[in-house]
Amino acid sequence: MQDEKEFIKELLNPKTQNIAFQKLLREYQRPLYNHIRNIVLNHDDTDDVLQNTFIKVFRYLKDFKGDSKLFSWMYRIATNEAITFINQKAKKNGITSVALQTRLVDNLKADVYFDGNEIQIKLQKAVASLPEKQQLVFKMKYYEELKYEEISEVLGTSVGALKASYHHAVKKIEDFVKKN
Repeated sequence: MQDEKEFIKELLNPKTQNIAFQKLLREYQRPLYNHIRNIVLNHDDTDDVLQNTFIKVFRYLKDFKGDSKLFSWMYRIATNEAITFINQKAKKNGITSVALQTRLVDNLKADVYFDGNEIQIKLQKAVASLPEKQQLVFKMKYYEELKYEEISEVLGTSVGALKASYHHAVKKIEDFVKKN
């Protein structure tokens, strides 16, 4: 993509905004969809959260300071939207977010957009049993193959802490898979 500062100017300029936003959608829609889907697990919910994410990106772009990359800022918004969605859905159903994640993993077999096998479902169950922070770090590193530096920008956590979280997550997942 072109120089980020120039691109942001195009996004903020009413004359170039529509074309620039279409470009933004083309560039980031798929990676953000995949990121959100890894958190909320359900296709329809992912579409809703993705739409909310792009609405917030559009609404708050004027407040973007450029302290991080645009990609990181958008991922942070998507992450927060997905976590908020999960927590609200769990609260509405009168269960914890961990219980909701387990229920969502159980529903994956019936999801026409999920093409995984039993092993992938077992992995999803193991990941769902992790604390929220470890889940996020594991999913971003393992599924999305983000570098620790990128995850650090998105989550606002040091690289050292992320490496420790990922290590603990992997150990817990290994233990889960051995026991189940």
